[in-house]
Amino acid sequence: MKITVLGCGTSSGVPALGCDCEVCRSDDPKNQRRRVSILIEQGGTRLLVDTSPDLRTQLLDAEITHLDGVLYTHAHADHLHGLDDLRSVNFNMDRAIDVWGSQATLDIVQQRFGYAFQPIGSWWSRPSLNAHILTHGTPIEIGGISVLPFDQIHGRAVTSGFRFGDVAYSTDVKELSDDSFGALKGIKLWVVDCVGFEEHPTHAHLELTLEWIARVKPERAVLTHMSHQFDYDKLRAQLPQGVEPGYDGMNLEV
Repeated sequence: MKITVLGCGTSSGVPALGCDCEVCRSDDPKNQRRRVSILIEQGGTRLLVDTSPDLRTQLLDAEITHLDGVLYTHAHADHLHGLDDLRSVNFNMDRAIDVWGSQATLDIVQQRFGYAFQPIGSWWSRPSLNAHILTHGTPIEIGGISVLPFDQIHGRAVTSGFRFGDVAYSTDVKELSDDSFGALKGIKLWVVDCVGFEEHPTHAHLELTLEWIARVKPERAVLTHMSHQFDYDKLRAQLPQGVEPGYDGMNLEV
């Protein structure tokens, strides 16, 4: 299984507009973070998690022209509002794209982008999507990839974490239930939320994320949804063995 980190930044991205901090002024490409998203590939199947506002450039950089499905963690703008760029994928594949999310997530997606779920004519004038409901705790299979969605508390919202075989992805999470920790048992790689050094009302911060990693014990953990509080090199130097910051374009294999 191959995992590509398409974006590992917080909702504002890094650099943040108008910010003059050291990280936002950095010329290190690993300190330049697009909005958060990953790509999962195995056995010819390719799944995208979330359609960030940076989707077009993310897909161009990763040379992606077809997808076998899109999974949504939730419907916040930094995870959803690049949806219109799926139209180009429709055009290249000449077919609709299947998308999955919880009932609550899909209700919002279809409310905001209802036109993407309507029948389409003979040419791709807009994105064309087929919606499928996920139930947390109930595994599904997409093109040979096993997907187990599990619930995550994100402030007042509930997001979907995903386990793909030995890999798990947990963005936008502040609390995890015992059932969700059970879903993570035995994973080899965990790409996990870590917004900054300071405690946050809706995201895990470094101290909390490291506590989770110590409990789950993956072979490797990669931090994502990172703000400009983190300088890549400085953060990497202080993390324990087996834990590292992500960066846009990072390739992982399990």
